Amino acid sequence: MSETTSRFQSRHFHVTDPFHREWEVEFRWLQTGISIRHADTVDVKFELRSNGETLEKVIALPHPLLLELSRSSGIPLTDPWCMRLASTHLRIMMRTWEDMDKTLVTLSSADLERANDAVQKATAGARRSELSHTG
Repeated sequence: MSETTSRFQSRHFHVTDPFHREWEVEFRWLQTGISIRHADTVDVKFELRSNGETLEKVIALPHPLLLELSRSSGIPLTDPWCMRLASTHLRIMMRTWEDMDKTLVTLSSADLERANDAVQKATAGARRSELSHTG
């Protein structure tokens, strides 16, 4: 596994919430919302566990907004990118506890842009680190 992949893990990670609880988060699935609830989204499901408590969260990425962000950022619309966007937004939710009362959270354009900015910064930082170790 490359350092870039290990630094930005979307499938399994830990988050501390505002109440100082440590949560273990696991990716469960990614699928189109049209297939399960007739919505034009890419749905990404995660399971969260902490001290015997288990929560499920589905982060819904609206397909038209993803296409717009992909076009404006020059990033191809791929499953890994969607997973990174969703896991980044989930981390933000968990750290602020915003929208944690919801099982299904549909991202706005601003949410997607914020998540993409964070993904790109993390990816660029990991690449810089890899380059400094190879030189």
